[in-house]
Amino acid sequence: MTSMHAVRPADALARLFNPRSIAIVGASANPNSFGGRFMTNLAGFEGKIYLVNPRYEEIAGKPCAPSLSALPEVPDCVLVASGLKTVEAIFEEAIALRVGGIVLIASGFAETGDSETAAVQDRLAARAKESGVPLVGPNTIGFVNFATRAGATFLTGLDLERGYDCPPERRTIGLVSQSGALGLSLAQSMNREVYFSHVLSCGNSADIDLADCANYLVDDPNCQVIVCLLEGLSDPRRLEQVARRATLAGKPIILCKMARGDHGAQAAASHTGSLAGSHAAYKTMIERAGGIMIERFEELIETATFLSKVGKPSGNGAMVIATSGGAAILAADAAEAQHVPLPQPDGSVLETLGAHIPAFGSVRNPADVTAEVVNNIESLTACVEAVLARDDFAALVIPHPLAYDTAYPRIALLDRLAGEAGKVISMVWLSGWLEGPGSGEIEAARNLAMFRSMEGCFSAIRTWIDWDRRRAAIERDPPAPLTDARVRSRAADVLLKSDGAVIAEREAKALLATYGVPVTEDRRAADGEAVRHCAREMGGRLVMKIDSPDIAHKTEVGGIILGLETPDAAVAAYERMIDAVAKAAPDARIDGVILQHMVPEGVEIVIGARIDPAFGPLVLVGLGGVLVELMADSVTAPAPVTQPQALDMLRKLRGAKLLDGFRNMPPVDRETLAEIVVRVSEFAADHADQIVELDINPVICHGSNIIAADALIVLKRS
Repeated sequence: MTSMHAVRPADALARLFNPRSIAIVGASANPNSFGGRFMTNLAGFEGKIYLVNPRYEEIAGKPCAPSLSALPEVPDCVLVASGLKTVEAIFEEAIALRVGGIVLIASGFAETGDSETAAVQDRLAARAKESGVPLVGPNTIGFVNFATRAGATFLTGLDLERGYDCPPERRTIGLVSQSGALGLSLAQSMNREVYFSHVLSCGNSADIDLADCANYLVDDPNCQVIVCLLEGLSDPRRLEQVARRATLAGKPIILCKMARGDHGAQAAASHTGSLAGSHAAYKTMIERAGGIMIERFEELIETATFLSKVGKPSGNGAMVIATSGGAAILAADAAEAQHVPLPQPDGSVLETLGAHIPAFGSVRNPADVTAEVVNNIESLTACVEAVLARDDFAALVIPHPLAYDTAYPRIALLDRLAGEAGKVISMVWLSGWLEGPGSGEIEAARNLAMFRSMEGCFSAIRTWIDWDRRRAAIERDPPAPLTDARVRSRAADVLLKSDGAVIAEREAKALLATYGVPVTEDRRAADGEAVRHCAREMGGRLVMKIDSPDIAHKTEVGGIILGLETPDAAVAAYERMIDAVAKAAPDARIDGVILQHMVPEGVEIVIGARIDPAFGPLVLVGLGGVLVELMADSVTAPAPVTQPQALDMLRKLRGAKLLDGFRNMPPVDRETLAEIVVRVSEFAADHADQIVELDINPVICHGSNIIAADALIVLKRS
């Protein structure tokens, strides 16, 4: 499988991202140059700034050294504002001095596709790893550490002073982005009262990548929530290590992944290969480590801000207090869409709402308190206090339909009431005047969370509740594998000795059976007389399947016939099948047919695995049968998985209710099915260097009677 390297320890990046001294190589008197922009953005830095450029003795009255070696001390962080041709020499000098880290902004390396410049990047990366001197970039915009006023970026248009000057307790979000432009665009949320502890950009990630940067933020006390904007990683499972560390530290880590397409599966031989996408694997991987996957870029900052303010959810639902019947309907629709319960008020809450809401309003959840309550501070206070006092509501949602000055006292009141109750009120800004009166006050309030859409609000609430559940359930120590070393060794030997590119059904099932996967008993027949003999000995209703290593999907070539009740019927079916398959797949090698007993009707599941170039082994579970690709209802995870993780995969299937009993079929034993998923995942992980993909379809589930009826293993062959 793909090797997983350790994430760079946070203390190894401390001098780089929390420097006491910064050297600008390529400093310039031209304020529009990269070196000049670095100087401007670092004007307020609390540490020492050193300028390096052999063409100047001083710049703007500050001394300028000809080289790093000429500086009075070894700098912690070196910003290289120099072209491609000179960077290797500068890098070697920095390594010789043992600087704390290097930020290389120059572009034109591997991202161009040019082999020569890609080779330069490879050499820089190799030297960084050999020396232990971390390299950020190339092709990066730099970073900002707001706690130390270290604006180590060349970008303009950022109101860095605004971030520096805000109270430290409001700088809680750490942002890591592979895309410099998008990362800094998110950082402009400072202009609407959302503040950051750090903004870190990885660029080409030749050495330090997004996982390393996020790992640094796990240990930084100024950062409370970590946001990652990701395109892709060469070794994505390192991010799982970081997500687990962050979750155990009580820090939500939120990932938004771009580039969701999965082109690598287009030529896959099995159902699994076409379904097991890497984007799905990212989502499962991050969530099983306790992290959060956000699908919409637009919801990143709102969700992060919300999570930076809230504590532990006290319940599983939300209460809505709306001043508009229409807003109440919007809230009800969004809550249902995001699966957030709206418990009906009772007891003290119902009594208080009934005492203050007029007859033309509604005391049901979502409650329409009408303008009469909103304009009566005492009534509004009583209603809000009653809801906040109850722990059966995880969240209180209050839509804010209109932007107007007279709302200021109400915003201040709600902030105070929420603070006194130790909770956060979610405010949904419905006005088309996006920056109207009151918007900044809500964003700035410690105990209010601002949302620009009802869907975004309830999505964040659902995310919060789910994150708390995952955090409580996270596995600190993975359990021992179910399969012992002797079985693994024997299976590896069988795979090694296989003489083709495909292990067909009978041998594939036998191999999986050694891992504890329950499979149907088969009899092989090479001709009509052998079919008659097997059918007579086996008795009962039989299934006949074509036996060929060259045919992956038997149904597509007429290679499966069901319900054969007599030896004569079996012989006739054999003759029809051989003729049909010969016409449909004339070049396929036919070894005969396989006979097996009919399995009782049940829910059909597919379990499989494929080897992803980045992730290594991925395991998949989904609704199976002949419509598996049409339904495309599957969940993918990096292998191996544990029993709880396999159960969670089953829960995430859109058709999961089928497992709870359908028509006259009993509920599927999920524990047993999950154990089979675990065993298949272990097989894939153990033999990732020998297989390309495997497919078990269908796995027929009837109560606790679960059995694999077909299987296919595709091998790596040079």
